[in-house]
Parts: sequence; structure tokens; C-alpha cells
Amino acid sequence: MDGMAQFRSDPAAPGHAARSVAGVVRAVDWRSMDCESECFGWDALTLHAAEPNPFLESWFLLPALRALDPQGSVQLLRFEIGGRLAGLLPVRAERSYYGRPLPQLCAWVHPNCFLGAPLVAAGDEEEFWRALFAWADAQGGAALFLHLRAMPLSGPLHSALQEVLAEQQRLGAVVRREERALLASSLSAEAYFEASMSGKKRKELRRQHARLAELGTLTLTRQRDDEALDPWIAEYLALEARGWKGAAGTALADRITTTRLFTEALRGAAQCGRLERLTLRLDDKAIAMLAQFITPPGAYSFKTTYDEDYARYSPGVLLQRENLALLDHGLVAWADSCAAADHPMIERIWRERRPIGSLSIAIGGRLRRGLFHLIAAAETRRLQAREPA
Repeated sequence: MDGMAQFRSDPAAPGHAARSVAGVVRAVDWRSMDCESECFGWDALTLHAAEPNPFLESWFLLPALRALDPQGSVQLLRFEIGGRLAGLLPVRAERSYYGRPLPQLCAWVHPNCFLGAPLVAAGDEEEFWRALFAWADAQGGAALFLHLRAMPLSGPLHSALQEVLAEQQRLGAVVRREERALLASSLSAEAYFEASMSGKKRKELRRQHARLAELGTLTLTRQRDDEALDPWIAEYLALEARGWKGAAGTALADRITTTRLFTEALRGAAQCGRLERLTLRLDDKAIAMLAQFITPPGAYSFKTTYDEDYARYSPGVLLQRENLALLDHGLVAWADSCAAADHPMIERIWRERRPIGSLSIAIGGRLRRGLFHLIAAAETRRLQAREPA
């Protein structure tokens, strides 16, 4: 792909008469945006995004790219209106598709990125999708379709996507779908806790808290600054590595790349006022830790871990009990758990659900779209077969 090619949505396209300014998509090497001057407009965009996505903010995405894509295979799609950065999405050309030899243009998502939604300025959602599809049609190369992973299946971005697909008579298919735990309620933290868990379970948690407190001084620390951040990060990494993730070889500390990503992302989040840390300690020992990103009007629970030596006391659940304080946070209307669907712990506490899915979208000319129609039909059948009756 030509990294500097530009494409405008067609001003003569149906429905364009009501739009005064066409958007421009420009693909650039991500390394060209790893500088203070570029981050200025990028950071301004995040404050006016239609939907918050901390994983695409500069303080998270740049450390991820430095750690995981030093060769620069990922491009950043810049959506601009009148020279103003109004959208951003990382993409890469992939040769395979879930193990099958189907080349595609893919929104870049890595295992520690829990949402693939593009950053788009509020009010520019439909124009973003028009410009993105025009770019993909012209710059698809060998790709058979455009694949968007870990996308919200509700909200303004999704609604705008559906509008543009219908407007252009362009085929799009949801090929993966799940619902993960969400915290969204007008109740206070205490009222929500009482409504979400049975009296028996609440009594059991109180008993576990009391038994744990008998072992030493039990304290909860909530921090929204960068005080003693590096020691906290080191403590988190060590605690996680001692548990089942360490045994499975999937702990952050198991790889230099993920250690670096976690460290740099938390430092950047703290500097931007996006980080909140919760720590449950027994005397001076951390037995449960949580890092989350505050991105008004939402929040994202990024990483949590606990000391498995104290599993009988449910320290992770006790920490999440305290984390219901998000409901009383004046700037947070909802919180995404970032947890896998059917997570046995968080779904007992957070009762709402957020639909998340992967979408494949037709691009190119008639032949390519015809091939995609066959692929999408097969994918849709697979999805329906997996869903419960």
C-alpha cells in the first residue's frame, strides 16, 4: 500500500448533499506519528471522540506499536476534515484469516488490546466510514475484504456504520460476537451490590473479609496519580507471574515486549490522568491489584491479579466489591470489564452486558465483492451454529 495515498468520500454519492466537507483518509507509517507534534492533535481527538477507546490513545497505542511492531508493518489511517485530525485506526495487511489463507485488510488488535473501535470525533462518524471504505476500495491490494475486530455492536460508531453500509449497499457481516460484563447503573455502589448479589453471597463475602482481616491489617488503596508507580508496576508483575498466568507462560512478565507495554502504558495513562489503581494489602503485602483506565464517560478495567495463596478468601472479588465505587464517580457513566464472556468472577458482580464483535466488510469491485459474499455467508452460518438455540 502507498503510505501517502489519499482518498476522499465521493461528494456525488447518495446522501452526500447534506454534508458540507468531505473527509480524507491518509495512511502513514506509525513511526511518523511517534513524536510530540503529532500527538498534540491525536490527544485532542481523544477528548472529543464519539466513543472512548483508551487502547487507541497515544499513550497506549504507541507503546504497543514500539513493543510489538518495531518493523513498522502497521499503518495508521488518519481521517482528516479540513486538516483537522478527526479519526484514527491502525491497520495491517494480513495473509491469513483465523488460520485460513484469506488475505484481508485488518484493524490491528493485539492480545492486550480489548477494543478495536476507531477513534472518531463525535459528529463525524458517518463521514469516517465513507472515507475509510473509499480508501479500502482503492488500496485493498490482494485483500478480499476489510476486517474490524473487537468492535462495539452498539453505540454511535456502530449505528453510523450500519447507516453507511445501507447507503452504499455494501455487504457487512458480524462474524464473531460475544457479550462481556459491563457496569452501568444509576444505583449507588452500595445499592448495586445489594441488588446484584444474593444475601447469601454477600454474607459469605463479609465472612471472608473478616477472616482475612484476622490475619493482619487489611487496607485498600485507591490511587489516581503516579506516586510510587514504578514500584507498584513491579509488584503487580511479580504477583501475576506467581499465579496461573505465570504457570501457563502468559503473564506480562514472561515477555520483554508485554512488560515494556504494560510499564509504558501505565506511565502514560498516569501522566494523562487516565489511570486508577486499586490495591488490597494484608499488612504490607499486596494480595489483589487492579489497573483501570478512566476515559469519560466510560472506564475500562485493564488488568487485575490476586495472590492465589489467599484464594479461599476471594481477594479478587473483595477488590471488585470496592471497585463498584465507579458508580459514584462523577465522570463515569459505565465501565467495561474487558473480561472474556462468561467470566466466572466478574459476571457475578457486574450484571449489565456489552456486545462486542468482529465484522467483515466488502471492498473493491464486483468480482472481489462477489467472493466476499460467499465468505460472509459461510462465516454467518458458523456464527449461527455456535449460538445457543
